[in-house]
Amino acid sequence: MLPPSPSRDPDAIQVLARADRLLGQLAERDTPWPLAELAAACDLHRSTTHRILASLIQLGYVDRPSDGHYALGSRLLALAGRMDGRLDLRREALLIMQRLRDRLGETLTLMVRDGDEVVCLERMAGSLQLRVELSPGTREPLHLSAAGKVFLAEGGFEACAEYAERSRLSGGTPRAVRDVPRLYRELERAQRTGYALDSEEREEGVTAIAVPVLGPGGRLHAALMLSAPSSRYRDTWIPRVLEAGKALSKRMGG
Repeated sequence: MLPPSPSRDPDAIQVLARADRLLGQLAERDTPWPLAELAAACDLHRSTTHRILASLIQLGYVDRPSDGHYALGSRLLALAGRMDGRLDLRREALLIMQRLRDRLGETLTLMVRDGDEVVCLERMAGSLQLRVELSPGTREPLHLSAAGKVFLAEGGFEACAEYAERSRLSGGTPRAVRDVPRLYRELERAQRTGYALDSEEREEGVTAIAVPVLGPGGRLHAALMLSAPSSRYRDTWIPRVLEAGKALSKRMGG
């Protein structure tokens, strides 16, 4: 039996709304809140407030620095830090992407990894009439995407084989990689050259180049990808995409 959907579970919605109210109130000041004062500010019973706070403490959203006092937890701060990092990444990337788009006329996307897929975080649409359309939020399997191969390449053979087992290397066009040795050879080449290719593997008639975007300590943050109709694709673009990736990495502290 499936659990009730949120729309059919008003009690769950009420608890979430109260938790949201408590978190919002905790964020109103830098010093911890006493339980009684926090409950009064949120117009909640002390017992209700205590019960919700106990759950939020277990999840890391609330801390109890001293007995009977509550403050925002480390998990919220960590999530906020990640969001700030992504906002900085998008802001810096747009400058680089626009410059490259203006030079080549093709679509640029900033891709981040989410499990066994890459997700489009930001896009700069191509300026030519016939262009590749990729919208923010678009997802692609790692092995079918030039950006995905950038992320796979950092994991080594074992991670590559584990991914292949999970994904079965399914989907894509007849050109898509279907076996682990071939995929690993592509990933080794990507590590050696600094870029990865999608040669009509995800979609017929579309070729893409992707390069890593590094942050502090050389950590892989994202992939910058250029996508174009295969009829227009040129190998001479590769040095320019590499240059853009290095420029963005430098801006991000990589």
